[in-house]
Amino acid sequence: MDWLKNKANTAAGGGKASEKNEDGLDKAIDYVQENVMGQGKQNNESAVEQAKDEQISDYIRGQYKSTTGSEMPIKDKETRLG
Repeated sequence: MDWLKNKANTAAGGGKASEKNEDGLDKAIDYVQENVMGQGKQNNESAVEQAKDEQISDYIRGQYKSTTGSEMPIKDKETRLG
């Protein structure tokens, strides 16, 4: 049954393949979660964790833009499912 759960997670946008598609800000969030907050390895997150990280990065981008008036220099990569 694990293979089915892994397949569903990958189709929903989680897993190691989607980690490769992260932009620099998403990778920085993973780094902080792993090394500062002690949340464990971030290299094979579930689709739910990936979505949470994307919400965090979108919030940071919004705050950056409202503070500076310009877009964040780290470009946001499109989130892809599967």
